[in-house]
Amino acid sequence: MAGGFGGPTDGEEFEAKITPIVVISCILAASGGLMFGYDIGISGGVTSMPQFLREFFPVVYKRQQIPGLESNYCKYDNQGLQLFTSSLYIAALIATFFASYTTRVFGRKMSMLIAGIFFIVGTILNAAAQNLIMLIVGRLLLGCGVGFANQAVPLFLSEVAPTRIRGALNLLFQLMCTIGILVANLINYGTAKIEGGYGWRISLGLAGIPSLLLTFGALIVTDTPNSLIQRGKLEEGKKVLKRIRGIDNVDPEFLEILEASRAAKEVQHPFRNLFKRRNRPQLIITVFYRSLIISQFFFRIGSTDHHSLIACLARKLSQILTLLICVWSCCLLQFFQQFTGINSVNFYAPVLFQTLGFKHDASLYSSVITGGIMVLGAIVSIFLVDRAGRRMLLLEGGIQMFISHVIIAVILGWKLKDQSNDLDKGMGILVVVIICSFVGSFGWSWGPLCWLVASEIFPLEARSAGQSVTVCINMLFTFVIAQAFLSMLCHFRFGIFLFFAAWCLIMTVFVYFLLPETKGVPIEEMSDVVWRQHWFWKRYMDDSEDEPKEKGRKGIRICKDGYTSLEMFGKDALFGKGDLDSICNTV
Repeated sequence: MAGGFGGPTDGEEFEAKITPIVVISCILAASGGLMFGYDIGISGGVTSMPQFLREFFPVVYKRQQIPGLESNYCKYDNQGLQLFTSSLYIAALIATFFASYTTRVFGRKMSMLIAGIFFIVGTILNAAAQNLIMLIVGRLLLGCGVGFANQAVPLFLSEVAPTRIRGALNLLFQLMCTIGILVANLINYGTAKIEGGYGWRISLGLAGIPSLLLTFGALIVTDTPNSLIQRGKLEEGKKVLKRIRGIDNVDPEFLEILEASRAAKEVQHPFRNLFKRRNRPQLIITVFYRSLIISQFFFRIGSTDHHSLIACLARKLSQILTLLICVWSCCLLQFFQQFTGINSVNFYAPVLFQTLGFKHDASLYSSVITGGIMVLGAIVSIFLVDRAGRRMLLLEGGIQMFISHVIIAVILGWKLKDQSNDLDKGMGILVVVIICSFVGSFGWSWGPLCWLVASEIFPLEARSAGQSVTVCINMLFTFVIAQAFLSMLCHFRFGIFLFFAAWCLIMTVFVYFLLPETKGVPIEEMSDVVWRQHWFWKRYMDDSEDEPKEKGRKGIRICKDGYTSLEMFGKDALFGKGDLDSICNTV
């Protein structure tokens, strides 16, 4: 069973070799994750540097110089300081909508190139910043780069990778992200010791290295076969498919992509297509269960009589309710990822450790340790994701994060008092160990797998739009956490960890009941193999909406049997007759 309680259900696996070009292309593309991770990790160390605070946030700097002036939990509570971190993510959210169009119309490669250019310009502005406005503008440009990179890179990795190692290669994005965080923490540890007050400029300026790497990678990699074929470049798409698979007989997979491309060609409004019934399971990974039941009730009334006023109203109410549910609850995995509390550690690790009573050097050193643990977690995930499966790692990670949060809350509530540094060395070490446990479990579960699952579950016609919504939701709640965490820490105190613990428990229950296993399923067969067999989501797979797609499938199947009649594809065929004859005669 593909669903909530069972294991994976495999689809047909296409023949493919693991070729050097696939590995190299994936590594170069995944460097977008390196830049994303560097941006995440660098902000916490920079915002804890006295030189940086003195120049841009003098109010916060003053608090650091007068012991006992503020509660331990409120030392860094400043909206401007939080805006420095969070501005990147609101820009990424807005850029996502433009990135979706670019990725669909011009290809994955073009979006990665645009991301690299944004990264380079943003890095220059940040490193040379003379005032807060220049600093924020640089962060906004970096955010635009994040929006384009996070849109294109996961799709590129999922579409290039062979089915049996798709999970591992896709997780290169998260591995690079964790390496970026670790490198940023190491650089912050070194630049904080530089005298003269310019260490923060070096920290921000070194982001140029991963920026250049992504730009170089985008220039030399070829676009994915799926993207090329979707844009009508059939021969080029087939050549690329042969090259990356390392075999000559790629016809079964090629025809599968053709089939998906024809369906995608018929879609005039990709975002509207996301709300179609067959795409609801992928989009509506939701906790608003009762709202779904109401929507389903109205849908059934509307299906009984196509001409009555009541039926028309019921259908409209069903559509409105479904739209509201989608708007507020789509991509719940991304929402959950942010409410694990991980970015409270990623963004503000040095600040958090200083809040817990660590000295400045010790806080930076502890951040390096947690960054290293996250890299190890990502490596573990790469080895296990295509063996243990997505669900198993998400369930284990959720439970471990819940336990870690509860233990940290108990220790801080018991030992750490306001306006004092009475967390003794033993307890300090224990807190670091537990935070490492939390970070490690996130590193092999909710960190990489949210991006992986989101990039592989949508059909081709909705994939770019679906990824756009995924990135949008992720960036929205990343912005919320980045902007609110220091204020929440000030008001909740140790209770902030209990807050995140509750969410970890909720998301674990969600995965157990509602998230199907996608391990080993070819990316273009996901709807049939996974969602139609899930105990809950199968009720939302409406065959009537799939008729145009089935028409295309009929033509592909006839093509597989050796026929070359263009009429079998209908008057709106994606291919010219010459192309079709050429394609079919190779089968």
